[in-house]
Amino acid sequence: MRRFLRAGFELDGLEVDEADSALGGIRRATLKPFDLVVVDLGLPDHDGTHVIERLRSWSNVPIIVLSVRFHEGEKVRVLDLGADDYVVKPFSMAELLARARAALRRKAPGAALQPTVTVGALTIDLAHRRIEVGGKAMPVTPKEYRLLEILAQHWGKVVTHQHLLREIWGAAHADASHYLRILVRKVRQKVELDPARPEILTTELGVGYRLMAPRDAVAKRE
Repeated sequence: MRRFLRAGFELDGLEVDEADSALGGIRRATLKPFDLVVVDLGLPDHDGTHVIERLRSWSNVPIIVLSVRFHEGEKVRVLDLGADDYVVKPFSMAELLARARAALRRKAPGAALQPTVTVGALTIDLAHRRIEVGGKAMPVTPKEYRLLEILAQHWGKVVTHQHLLREIWGAAHADASHYLRILVRKVRQKVELDPARPEILTTELGVGYRLMAPRDAVAKRE
């Protein structure tokens, strides 16, 4: 299948890189930016949905899914995870190329995010789900990581209390602002030089929280 796809894409003038596993594909995607990703759901080490979820944690690159699974529920699930298109096997190369060209046309300039975000001493490795402070791994809970992940995906911008509560605890807790205050306090104790005077994870009173843009954090410290 990979040989078939490579030949078709290269004949259409596209440069192709490939991997034979989910983890291999994720690894390649962290090393260089891609304009388009084609993912088969039937991979030897993980389901292709694992690739989609990991890529979507830091990138808006267009993703086309290939699969023999044709049930509507499966298509909806994959598209909800962040895939842009779903092609059922068997398919013609002409159809796949047409879908690829359409996905590339829709791609927003500069939409891709960085797999690693560094602000001050804090580094958030979105590709490997790893947090470092001062170059050393910092253990965090799943909710602490999710908070930092969301803020890193929107670094420099305010993320509202309601959005964070829905994404971390679910819609049923969208008004439980005390959950969020406690979580932010715990994260600041791990990542801030002085948690009482935060320079990395800042508060926008009455609105939400912001992961400072790298240059802003440096300027503030200076």
